[in-house]
Formats: sequence, C-alpha cells, structure tokens
Amino acid sequence: MSIDPVLLNDWHPVALSAQLGGASPHPTSKGSDPARGPTPGHRGVRVSPILAVDLLDTRIALWRDSGGVVHAWEDRCPHRGTRLSMGAIAGDTLRCAYHGWRFDTEGRCRHIPALPDLQPDQLKARARTFHTREEYGMVWVCIGTPSISGPPRFPEYADERLRKVWCGPYDVQSSGPRIVENFLDMAHFAFVHDGILGVPEQAAIPDYTVETFDDAGYGSGVWAKQCRAWQPRASKAATGGSDIAYTYRVVRPLTAILTKHPPGGIVEAIALLPQPLTETCTRVWIILALDDFTSDDDALRAFQDTIFLQDQPILESQSPARLPLIPGAEVSVACDRMSLAYRNYLKRQNLRYGVLRDD
Repeated sequence: MSIDPVLLNDWHPVALSAQLGGASPHPTSKGSDPARGPTPGHRGVRVSPILAVDLLDTRIALWRDSGGVVHAWEDRCPHRGTRLSMGAIAGDTLRCAYHGWRFDTEGRCRHIPALPDLQPDQLKARARTFHTREEYGMVWVCIGTPSISGPPRFPEYADERLRKVWCGPYDVQSSGPRIVENFLDMAHFAFVHDGILGVPEQAAIPDYTVETFDDAGYGSGVWAKQCRAWQPRASKAATGGSDIAYTYRVVRPLTAILTKHPPGGIVEAIALLPQPLTETCTRVWIILALDDFTSDDDALRAFQDTIFLQDQPILESQSPARLPLIPGAEVSVACDRMSLAYRNYLKRQNLRYGVLRDD
C-alpha cells in the first residue's frame, strides 16, 4: 500500500455523529431532531463512547469529550500497542484497557497507574491524533495535513425544503473509484436496476454534456449535465414511469453528488460518500435530500438499499478491483464520457490509491 497524499490530505466520512452521542446541531428538515440528525435506532447505528473505525489502512478511535468535540486518534496505545477503542472515557481523558494509561484531549499521557508519583511534565507518551470535523450529520477525518478547509460542499443539505435521510453504510469489496464510477454510469440502469431505474427496451442513453466546473456552490470538479433516462420508478414516491433529468457532479476524488430536476419541482440530491477502508474495500455512506415528506425513513432507506444491493455484486465482480487509469485497459464507448472524464480528473489529481496507473 502506497501513501497517497491526495486522499491522505482530504476529508473522509467515518461515522454518523449520532453514533458518538451528543451530536452537534446541523440544518435539517421537518420530522427530524436538529440536535442529533439520524436517530440512534437507525439500522447499523449504535451509540458508543469510543468507536473503532478504519480509514486508508489506518485504525482510528473516535470519541467525544464533555464539550461535544469529537477526537480521532490512531487506535493504538503508544505503550504496548493495544487498541484504544477497547478502553473507556474517564472525565475528559481516554483510559487504555491494558495498563490504565490516561490520555487528555490533545493525546498527551497524563497518568500511569503503575507509576502514580510521576508528574504530567514527566510523561512523554502521546497518542497520534488526526483532524476532525462534523458536517452533514457525520464525522469527517483527515489523517494528513488538510489541503482543503473542510468536507466536500453539498449545498442541497442546507435547503430546508428538502428532507435529509442517511442510508447505509454498505461495505463493498471494491475500490472507492470503482464505486464512484458506477454511481456516474447511466447505461447499467436498464439491466442492473431493471423495472426500477430502467428497462432493457429503453436502454439507449441520449447525448449529454461533460465539462469541468468551478463555482461557489460545489467547489470544483467535473460534471455531466443534460442527462436523461426513462425510469419505471425513479424514487420511493414515484407512482409511475417518467423521463428523469439528472446532473452528476464529482466534487472530490471520492465524492459525487447526483441532482434530479423534476419538471416544476424542487431539485433533489443524492450524495455518495465513500469511506476508503483499504484500496479494495470501501464503506459507502449515502445522504438523500428529498422532497418526499410522505414516506417514512425506513421506507426511503429500504428503497435505497434495494438499489445499492443490486449494484454491490456487480462492483465486487469487477476485475481489477482498482480502477484502471491506463489507456486501453478497458473498452469505452460514447455514452461512457462521464466515466472517462472522471478517470481523467483522477489522473489530473494524481490519485494513486485504489487505481492502477502506468506511471
């Protein structure tokens, strides 16, 4: 595994804020608790004082202090390497389960029970700490030096007319770039999502436009606009088939946002937020920003589960698991323009983690 500064210095989602309890306030919409975002009862959400997560081949321990600040540390005690996530919170210190060493919010060792007379200035051990942010009801971590001020921009999240629903996480034996590319691909709708997002009899993909962008709303990246597809059931709220207009934006190497443009309606959005555990294993988070206040959360998640779990075996079957950025490694056709634009974007970013290159 090579160290990739592109992802090392970027921000990545690692947990729901609610998993650590006491989540910081964030914009929401009717029917939600603004102080917590997704409820702890949501499938897969367990409130824990110390949460063990993985990111970029690194084990991380997450915990929240009494002031509500989230801390992300390497999940390894500097004394004998025990996972700190096995420990406990004692006041505003984290106590290792092995020998009871206690570390303050800056990661400094403040007490060793076996040597109680040692003063804090005599204790040199430190836990390795990482940068954290909370945005969109999620905890984000940068394990390097942040090259960007914060997580990707997701303007629809702040739109109070839209309801926010968190889906997943889904653990996939595939690379983050493969998962993003699949999200950008419309040609598979008629076959992988037959009867929901497409039908084989209407598999043709109309022409669409691909460009780079740089704007105040989303930042910079590459987008596909004027995308159209006929879908039998484009959403949980759909009552029949319709021609759907889409815009796809890649806003970071591992972040993509799909917006839907219903005629005369409010623009809805789906944010795909992969968490790269390793080069070929990824945890996928999805946030829906929808103009649907009729369906309950579980029904909306169940619909998204159906879609993603149809994609998962396809993604896990792809060979190689890492996305090839080598010219000619895979055959492409005209309707793959957004896929090719994404691959070229990754080349320009000099991404090396989760991809195959010839340089």
